[in-house]
Amino acid sequence: MGYDLVIFDNDGVLVDSEPLANAILAGYLTELGHPTSYEESIRDYMGAAVHRVHDLVYERTGERLPADFDATLHARTFAAFERELAPVTGAVDVLGALTAHGVPYCLASSGSHERIRVGHRAAGLDGWFEEEWIFSSQDVGKGKPAPDLFLHAARSMGVEPARCVVVEDSPLGVRAAVAAGMDVYGFTAMTPAERLAGATGLFGEMKELTGLLELPV
Repeated sequence: MGYDLVIFDNDGVLVDSEPLANAILAGYLTELGHPTSYEESIRDYMGAAVHRVHDLVYERTGERLPADFDATLHARTFAAFERELAPVTGAVDVLGALTAHGVPYCLASSGSHERIRVGHRAAGLDGWFEEEWIFSSQDVGKGKPAPDLFLHAARSMGVEPARCVVVEDSPLGVRAAVAAGMDVYGFTAMTPAERLAGATGLFGEMKELTGLLELPV
């Protein structure tokens, strides 16, 4: 394999959380007087840290979201995760192949550490990631598309950026990986290929990733 570290995004790549989370976000924003469709939520917020929601709403309306916005959004999202979150089809097989071949991997997500862990427990992925393999935008204070999170993950794992490959499904994430000097494979299950411009390669089903990573079958 041509890489020393595989860095996974989490939402939409490992756990099938984007439909749940964006439906909840769109509904909550609409409830607060900021009409937002599911499609608009996907377009504007997929792959971003929650501060982007605050920033865009203020930029567009001049209004601040309530002080308890984050807490309420997280509570609603976590409740939905506990009820119905599942892993992305094929994700466990990819993690198993990496483990079997001794290929290091980690996770770098715009979501909080709490969100990641809640999602992994609900989806049954908690056994695949040691705590020191999990990185959140909370750790660097700046979310995607800034490269900081991916660079922090590589540095913490002891791998040069040029030896890393990122697995992403959002335009913001692809931009962050490119800015970090890393190759990036764009997952097109929910995002049109043209929105992932700049990716090293594209794939539509998780089972294709083992081939892109040149892992023996």
